[in-house]
Amino acid sequence: MQDLPSGGSGDSNTALDALQALAYEGHPDDAAKTFKEHGNDYFKAKRYKEALGFYHQGLDAKPGSKELLESLYLNCAACNHELENYGRALHDTRNAMLVNPRSLKALYRAIKAFLALDRLQDALGASDLARELGADKDFDSLIQKVHDRAAVLEKRKKEQAERERRTKAMNEAVRVACLARGLWIQHSSSQDDVHSPHFDPEALTANSSPSLPLTGRESWQAPDPIRTPLLFPVVLMYPQHGTSDLIAEFHEDTTIGQHLDAMFPPEARGSLPWDTAGEYVSKNLSVIAVTHQKRLLRVGHKLSLRTFMDQAAKDPSSGKPEDRDGIVLDNGTISLAVFPKNSQAERTWLDALKAHKST
Repeated sequence: MQDLPSGGSGDSNTALDALQALAYEGHPDDAAKTFKEHGNDYFKAKRYKEALGFYHQGLDAKPGSKELLESLYLNCAACNHELENYGRALHDTRNAMLVNPRSLKALYRAIKAFLALDRLQDALGASDLARELGADKDFDSLIQKVHDRAAVLEKRKKEQAERERRTKAMNEAVRVACLARGLWIQHSSSQDDVHSPHFDPEALTANSSPSLPLTGRESWQAPDPIRTPLLFPVVLMYPQHGTSDLIAEFHEDTTIGQHLDAMFPPEARGSLPWDTAGEYVSKNLSVIAVTHQKRLLRVGHKLSLRTFMDQAAKDPSSGKPEDRDGIVLDNGTISLAVFPKNSQAERTWLDALKAHKST
């Protein structure tokens, strides 16, 4: 092996220019062979881009030897594979097969390129042809890689299908659960729900657990929408001060009073920057919900969220589903208004809603 230029691509270009100047002074096969030998030197040094340039020059010399022409195409394929240009590698192997339809080396490199591109059916087709042409044991490990990769992709496909099935079934179960609790589901904006109701993970059965293997023997089932408790995003609005709080996971079996006690304990009176009057203390707060039909309902501190939702639900006298009433689940969230009890702010807000409803 001759010493290669130690510099960058400029050095290889100089060598290439010198060879090009001599390319057509001799027989095309001699010129092509010289380009090939230089390409081989660069390939061994893992300088695949430069090697590819020499092999292309060898092809441009238009050698008459089919063996040499096939070898140049195969070497181009090898370079392109190392450079991860798998489509070009396939083009090179195709050209090699046009020169020699029985080229096992071309088939071997084609299978490698097909495998890299996950074109496994094409890889298997090329494998079958290689066997017909008398492929040796060198092909066995490569063909096994194709089968192994096919098994991996098939497993992924099944897992993705199962994942999508579970997501669809879970979303439908949550929807049914919300309707069963009398909620009116609506989307007031086109934005995706940042928060949304979901089943209590601790209440899920083994067959409904997200940890159940996607391709295991046991079949995953959606949770029972009636018996499995839900966690709801609940926004507590404070219209008097133009602010709000989000309870991201309000367990439906807990009460609003439990949350208010945690958020507004007596010892923290006046600690909020917007509650300068110190009015927001748990026992002194009134919570109001507005239903789909604009009914105004006070939420008792001792009522669980589920009980309140059930009580707020109202079947339509017309018998039409669109006329029913219930607490609104808007973009996946329940909203409740909070005021100091019997405050002027509460009365003003209620009067405004009543006036709007009557118009």
